[in-house]
Order: sequence, then C-alpha cells, then structure tokens
Amino acid sequence: MKFINLFRDTRPLDWLVLILVTTVSVASLFVARATSAKASDLVTVEVKGKIVYRLSLSKDTEVDVKGPLGITHVVIKDRRVRVTQSPCPEKICVRQGWISRGAIVCVPNRVVVTVGTEIADRSVDAITG
Repeated sequence: MKFINLFRDTRPLDWLVLILVTTVSVASLFVARATSAKASDLVTVEVKGKIVYRLSLSKDTEVDVKGPLGITHVVIKDRRVRVTQSPCPEKICVRQGWISRGAIVCVPNRVVVTVGTEIADRSVDAITG
C-alpha cells in the first residue's frame, strides 16, 4: 500500500528530475563504453620502465622482448595477449595466461605488458595526503 502512495505523492517536477537523472546515467554508460573500447585496443610492452613496443590488440603478433634476465616472448592473438616464455624462475607471468585488459608483469625480467591506455605521467605512482 505504501508503494501506491509513493506514486500518488510524486509531483511532476519529481518525475522530470527522475527522467533527467536516468537519461544522463544511460548516456554516460554509452560514452564510457565507447571510450573504453577505443582505449583497450593498445598493447604497450615496457622494459625497465621504457616503452619498447606499442601494438594493436586487433592484429595477431608475436614479439621477443629483451629484459635483464633474457628474452620474454609475448603473443597477441584473437584480441588477447599473453607471455608464453620468460627466463624468470617462477614463471608467474607465463601462468597468468591470456588477458584482454589489465597487465601482465614479469618482475624479475622487468617486463610489463599492458592492455589499454597508457598513463601520461609515470613519474608519480600515487599521491597520498
């Protein structure tokens, strides 16, 4: 019964505000999705903090990346990326498998493979107050 009273007590301006907020929310969802789709097409491969490759996720590619310990083999296929071989002892980067967003990090060989946009200023990791 309270639910029905809620509709009776709602004024026209309340309905206008509700429609406006809903419209803005749905529109921002579409904008965020479109922006995210464009941004996630970039694969960046870094060694010791320096970019060595910028590749398209939509083109199947294989590259060898030379790190301090040796060669790390990176494969891009079917809009996903993975590390297939690495000289690091634990092989965590290899066991991570295929990703379509995020990052694969080989800490011992200092290789980072990132899917998505790059950060403009990497000199600051975080700011605390």
